[in-house]
Amino acid sequence: MGLLRCIAVFILVCFLYVIHHNGVEGSHIVYRGLQSVSTDGVKRLHRTGYHFQPPKNWINVATAPMYHNGVYHLFYQYNPKGAVWGNIVWAHSVSTDLINWKALEPAIYPSKSFDKYGCWSGSATVIPGIGPIILYTGIVDTQNTQVQCYAIPANESDPYLRTWIKPYFKNPIAVAERTINGSAFRDPTTAWLGKDGLWRMLVGGRNFHIGMAHLYKSKDFLNWVLAENPIHSAKTGMWECPDFYPVSLCGKKGLDMTSVGERNVKHVLKNSLDLTRYDYYTIGTYSSAQDKYVPDNTSEDGWGGLRYDYGNFYASKSFFDPSTKRRVLWGWANESDAAQDDIKKGWAGIQAIPRMVWLDSNGKQLVQWPVEELNSLRGKKVKMGNQKLQKGDYVEVKGITAAQADVEVSFSFSSLKKAEEFSPCWKNAQELCGKKGSKVQGGVGPFGLLTLASEKLEEFTPVFFRIFKAPHNKHVVLMCSDASSSSLKKEGLYKPSFAGFVDVDLADKKLSLRSLIDHSVIESFGAGGKTNILSRVYPTLAIKNNAHLFVFNNGTEPIKVETLNAWSMRSAAIN
Repeated sequence: MGLLRCIAVFILVCFLYVIHHNGVEGSHIVYRGLQSVSTDGVKRLHRTGYHFQPPKNWINVATAPMYHNGVYHLFYQYNPKGAVWGNIVWAHSVSTDLINWKALEPAIYPSKSFDKYGCWSGSATVIPGIGPIILYTGIVDTQNTQVQCYAIPANESDPYLRTWIKPYFKNPIAVAERTINGSAFRDPTTAWLGKDGLWRMLVGGRNFHIGMAHLYKSKDFLNWVLAENPIHSAKTGMWECPDFYPVSLCGKKGLDMTSVGERNVKHVLKNSLDLTRYDYYTIGTYSSAQDKYVPDNTSEDGWGGLRYDYGNFYASKSFFDPSTKRRVLWGWANESDAAQDDIKKGWAGIQAIPRMVWLDSNGKQLVQWPVEELNSLRGKKVKMGNQKLQKGDYVEVKGITAAQADVEVSFSFSSLKKAEEFSPCWKNAQELCGKKGSKVQGGVGPFGLLTLASEKLEEFTPVFFRIFKAPHNKHVVLMCSDASSSSLKKEGLYKPSFAGFVDVDLADKKLSLRSLIDHSVIESFGAGGKTNILSRVYPTLAIKNNAHLFVFNNGTEPIKVETLNAWSMRSAAIN
């Protein structure tokens, strides 16, 4: 550790911000055209008011979020030259509340032989008595050869950590060896210190069709040795942006990485699957003696497994917030329009609202909820209560800015007898939502919200529940966020029927829903955050003051809006 301190003290060179080199992070993203000047109206039409995004250009993965000396730091992949992927640097913003952000100069950019062709995703580790160290993936050549590198603050006393340096000493710290595929070897995790005195980190990888998290160990954080076996692997394809952390067996408080390997905790291993573009996770047990993670048998370890979010949410990264003792999750929401549309509007990509994450009381899944600081943006409030909805009813929620709002609602029903029969062949929730959307009459449901709706419902994005009757007196709850009717624009838009099943007890015959509506994003949390779906939409009529919000029911079972609270949301001060 003394060696690191010496590096931080004696390296005095601050690098010029030269970003003339293009990076290519994965063959799945392609540079999609030249930039063009766009009008201010087009630029602002679907921009968000309180979700994180820079003033212009392309962003993707949130890298190395952390809290240090009273300041939240968010680093993110950013193209300073345009609204499509390319020329990637690590942009850097700081905050004291996770909602309002100040932009700083880029922290990391291609400048060394070990990252000449790209600086890709990574993580931050705050070492007690030393400070933060960033681990990231560097691209060394035009063949996409990937290595793991580190960077340290030039001045650790600077509360904003504006300048980062990349020492040549021991950089890179890990290169592809043995059977590792050097072009599928990226995204190092936050490291943790084991009780044996060894640091450990994971790096995402792939060996043919098997995705894996390679395990590395180090005595001093500089000399890393590849373990004999990955910490875990599965037949899923490439694992990007792995994340590994402990969760408490009870309560909402988060755990820092010192709890990894302890007996009375569970562990979460998340991977972002390159083939599906979704984030999957398992709950399981980690053996520090064997350096092995074993998922519980309560969910599938693969494409049909648990997801943080069943919508547009990828390459997520969590961090422990020591100031509030919580674990906070960031996720990237890409655009769903065409590249030419992004060029016209001059920007692409947002970050989901940061979410608090904890283990559900059943021990089988995680629960997520927007960080409480978001509530500071709530403005005018309207209420609705004891509103009965018969089949075909839709009632407008008036008095708020429906294009930029926060809505919490609790629905109830008297009986489940009218629930439709559930077919055992319905394994895929998204396919089921496509077949049984909000316009298809049901028994108990569909019921929920019509968000970003035009006055005459030419456009709307429904977020709703539908309940099915399963064998053995059980029920299946489907939650949908269906973009198929979100826009009259027919060309160049991806308008999926995102959906997930909700593991919830219906004994009280109630279901709750919260939706964060922000011009081109609808971020919804079902049953208190058990199932979550983020949708990107681009209405042509339901924009700004012409957007409307409704509650609706299209099932034969009457539905009651027990309580509904909706707020107009003020815009955050972002970058």
